[in-house]
Amino acid sequence: MKFGILVNEGPYNHQAADTAYQFAKAAIDKGHEIHRVFFYHDGVNNASKLTEPPADDRNIVNRWSKLAEEHGVDLVVCVAAALRRGIVNENLASGFRISGLGQLVESGIQADRLVTFGD
Repeated sequence: MKFGILVNEGPYNHQAADTAYQFAKAAIDKGHEIHRVFFYHDGVNNASKLTEPPADDRNIVNRWSKLAEEHGVDLVVCVAAALRRGIVNENLASGFRISGLGQLVESGIQADRLVTFGD
């Protein structure tokens, strides 16, 4: 099955980003495809390379970057939501790219299921 994923919450203020990552990883491990992960609203904060969690905490941003690198997952950040929160190309973590809502629409069309995490 081909999944599209929508993440609407930031990496440390809500469980949604962790759950979305775990879902994506489990789907890939079971042989499914992740068409795209689209980060919207506060979810765009998952793409900031300026995030520095304590050494004993999970690094959600690095997890997403590693997923993109190892499995070719397309990580797309909504341009309007990103700019509102000071996220620009210069501070994007590895594997993320900025684009428009059309990428979310396309993912909804091309994926068998679009799964949303967060409010």
